[in-house]
Amino acid sequence: MKIFLSESLVDYQTYTFNYAVYCRQDNEEEITSIYRKGFLPYRNHTELTTPHYYLARSLRVNLSEFKPSSENRRVDRKIQVLSPQLKVVDKKDFEKNNAFEQFCLDYVEKRFNGAMTKEHFDYVYNWVYLNKIFVFTTTNDKILGYVFAVQNSEILHYWFSFYDVQYSGLGKWMMFSVIEWAKNNRLKEVYLGTCYGEKAMYKIRDFKALSFFNGNEWSTDMKLLKKKCKSDKDFTTDDFKQNIG
Repeated sequence: MKIFLSESLVDYQTYTFNYAVYCRQDNEEEITSIYRKGFLPYRNHTELTTPHYYLARSLRVNLSEFKPSSENRRVDRKIQVLSPQLKVVDKKDFEKNNAFEQFCLDYVEKRFNGAMTKEHFDYVYNWVYLNKIFVFTTTNDKILGYVFAVQNSEILHYWFSFYDVQYSGLGKWMMFSVIEWAKNNRLKEVYLGTCYGEKAMYKIRDFKALSFFNGNEWSTDMKLLKKKCKSDKDFTTDDFKQNIG
């Protein structure tokens, strides 16, 4: 693992010279350590051939303390009318066909407002450590959604979700279902991506046993996190910036 800085925003009037923090992964055994240091997978430059990560205000669930909230139970009751089914597939065994790609890209077009191109979608799908695809269907095999995840024996990163937007609450329910699956499979933590802006506050409201990375350590002060999210400025790119980092 190599942690390095890259020059970022500059405000000469206040003598503020920012440097963004990145990490390069050198072997598979470093995954847990990288996430626990607050890093998330970097996907902006698709020409990168080695896994890189960026440091951000990220969110995670401590599964040893996690219990369903009243909102989790409410959404679960609501979605059960669809008789949803969950299948977890190793990516190496997953059939990446045209119907799957079109489903995901249709969602991207509706929810990401152009912030994720097909090139970026393919880059994420082919990410070397993306190893689980959560497939959500109805009992008659109608696709409800997919979740891309990075998982090892200790942690799971809920990276990107793609779902049928006609069903209210489906995205929340899928996140809850993956967290429950991780807990039932005795993992320790689920990482939920970045947490910036008011549109990300559903994660804070809906899920228990949370902590966020504050730049130095993981904090369980959700009041402070809500304050930070409410004060975030110029954060308007719909799902992409409000959801999964």
